Amino acid sequence: MLIAEDLLLLLYDDESGKPIAGSPGLDYALAGAVLIELTLLGKTDITAAGDGVKPGRLKVLDAAPTGDPILDERLAFVVGKPGKRPKDQIGRLSKKLRDQLLTRLADRGVLEADEDKVLGLFPVTRWPAKDARHEAEVRSKLEAVLKVGTTPDERTGALIALLSALNVVAKVVTDAVDKKALKQRAKQIAESDWAADAVRKAVTEMQAAVTAAIVVASSTAAASGSS
Repeated sequence: MLIAEDLLLLLYDDESGKPIAGSPGLDYALAGAVLIELTLLGKTDITAAGDGVKPGRLKVLDAAPTGDPILDERLAFVVGKPGKRPKDQIGRLSKKLRDQLLTRLADRGVLEADEDKVLGLFPVTRWPAKDARHEAEVRSKLEAVLKVGTTPDERTGALIALLSALNVVAKVVTDAVDKKALKQRAKQIAESDWAADAVRKAVTEMQAAVTAAIVVASSTAAASGSS
């Protein structure tokens, strides 16, 4: 599964089928997970000082399709918009992404699409777990890093960094006695050297992009509410 799919499973309650993180942060984190995946596949990179271009920009290394339609749609977008900062692209990259991932997970039998109506009028779809075996494996790796102190692999490290950016680590690992220590451990992992340089750059930029996008969205909403 994609990192974005693992992240989505962690961010939806297995029983209620409701997200535990709000919008737009959840959607931006999913887009960040896709860009990290493309970096792991050697498709994209983040420019650094000395590359001959402005640092901190998205760079395409290989525009050939990955074979995954969700990844390829976002890769094509980055190809068409080169040299942009992740935080300026993450909103566009997140469009329809959550729905695509949820639908695909339901098609695979991992989630169940539970359709209902709010107040008997407004249609709403919940996404409770149908087969939680893969999610259980992801959670096991996550808890081994956060609670036991094992070194994360690149995918688990990326998940922890994105969860930390959303400030939902304590909502995902709910049985931790010391929530403050759990958050500090997640922040430490997010900032430590557990991956190749390209992946570390991507994770750091995605964290910053998610945080910046949330701040901008919150500011815009606040301004709209006061006008």
